[in-house]
Amino acid sequence: MIQEELLQKVIETIAEAFEIDPGTIQPASRLNEDLDIDSIDAVDLLIRLKPLAGRRLQPETFKSVRTVQDVVDALHALPTDMPLN
Repeated sequence: MIQEELLQKVIETIAEAFEIDPGTIQPASRLNEDLDIDSIDAVDLLIRLKPLAGRRLQPETFKSVRTVQDVVDALHALPTDMPLN
């Protein structure tokens, strides 16, 4: 999946999961400060993003994620040859 498609899917997922207007979600939006997504919400987000990745996501992969674009970059960087969990 190309990054632009992935960005749209991530925005849709965040908007639906946390009842945020998708028009207010930008790549530079900070998860905690701008979107009020705390660490517990982030776990829920990982679960919701699993279908986009096609595998179970490891929390360690997302430790340095701070913005919506960071989420997209982390998902895009996942190896495609990993076995599905």
